[in-house]
Amino acid sequence: MIGILLMLIVLSGIYYWVLQAPMTQPELIWMLAGERLANGFHMYKDVVDDTGPLSAGVYWVIHLIFGKNFFVYKLIAGLIILFQVAYINSLFIQYKSFEENTYIPGAVMIVLFHLSFDFLTISPALMGGTFIVLALGQLFSQTVLQKEGSDSVLLVGVFGGIATCFHFPLVIFLPFLIVSGIVVSGFSFNQFVLSLVGYLLPIALCALYYFWMDALPEFIFEYFFATRIIDVYSHVNLKDVLILFALPILLTLTGYFVGTWFKLITVNQQKQRQLILIFLIFAIFSIFLTNRRTPYQWIILIPAFTYFISQIFIYLTQTRVINTFAVILFLGVPLVGYSWLVYQKSSGKLESYAIIYQEKHKITQGKRILVLGDDTAYYKNASLATSYLNSKLSNRILKDFDDYADMAMVYQEFLTEKPDVIIDQEKVFENLIERIPPLGNLYQKNGEFTYFLK
Repeated sequence: MIGILLMLIVLSGIYYWVLQAPMTQPELIWMLAGERLANGFHMYKDVVDDTGPLSAGVYWVIHLIFGKNFFVYKLIAGLIILFQVAYINSLFIQYKSFEENTYIPGAVMIVLFHLSFDFLTISPALMGGTFIVLALGQLFSQTVLQKEGSDSVLLVGVFGGIATCFHFPLVIFLPFLIVSGIVVSGFSFNQFVLSLVGYLLPIALCALYYFWMDALPEFIFEYFFATRIIDVYSHVNLKDVLILFALPILLTLTGYFVGTWFKLITVNQQKQRQLILIFLIFAIFSIFLTNRRTPYQWIILIPAFTYFISQIFIYLTQTRVINTFAVILFLGVPLVGYSWLVYQKSSGKLESYAIIYQEKHKITQGKRILVLGDDTAYYKNASLATSYLNSKLSNRILKDFDDYADMAMVYQEFLTEKPDVIIDQEKVFENLIERIPPLGNLYQKNGEFTYFLK
């Protein structure tokens, strides 16, 4: 594990100290949400965004303790990654997934985490995926030990529900838990109901909290529905993501066939392979529920990739073949990630994903601002004013000119918070002024889309 920790430090260091990996737009959005919550506001009611309730809570706590600190996001992510690596490796050892006790899965997993620079931040996908991994561990215990107790059955559901409250696309693992629990782990009807109750419990508690905060409709709409019907944020095109993942996918397929053809396994190991295979299928489906097309959304695939790739090094016996695959994995995968980042930066493709801070963005430094558009770099050294953090979600309110209740609420919010600067890239505020003339008396236009408070 010390060696795995050193690998994490070295491989991550190359991203941030050598290649200068930038802050991403989602990271800045999470920081802004945490900052606004730390100022006494409530998610969904006072922050229009689709970040998961538990993820938002984590960002709130981080801001309370550390403020808007980019390094802390990386440090905490590193600790979560180490936990996942240690847990998965111990899981395979405890339940005899392979004949020998080995740290090969841990080494494989830490390398896979460096396929993309945005894997190394505390994203909702990383936090939610941790609880899916914990649920997988409970399913392993059911498979191997055939427990009659209800504790692990309940925890399977609870961990799955918590994961959904961190990152909505992980809701797809509810049918995974059902299918794998019944087909592979042999859940009885009572165990199935207990697991389902455990799954719904965290979601019900979040809903109850927002009911108390008088924000239940906003929670239901913004988190569960809105991001599935608005346009997807295409930060990175699908072709580039597939190029990035081509090598791990190829190694995973190789590992699957090596495990199938070159090794006779026990009944329990066969059940574990079925679990991981079903896990991988549902993990792929979860990607289609995401509303931001980015590499970090694929991070949930890593545990399954780890299991199958490890079989290459455990089951093959030819030294030359093993050494070849070792070079491909331990050098090839990080180099693919580094090269991908360099190419994205040099080609300008990263501008739609990363925060590219330029001279024009300095006009908002130290101010309370509102950006109505996609150029969130204006927020880097500024704070959010008003609740309209997610521009696409906010447009359903700001452009709803026929709803007088919405227009009255918008006017009251602008009147109360009075952003120092409004960046109106999509001419939303310009149309608002036409509908609500008193707003125009508060601001003076300077340039094509910039409004300053008088």
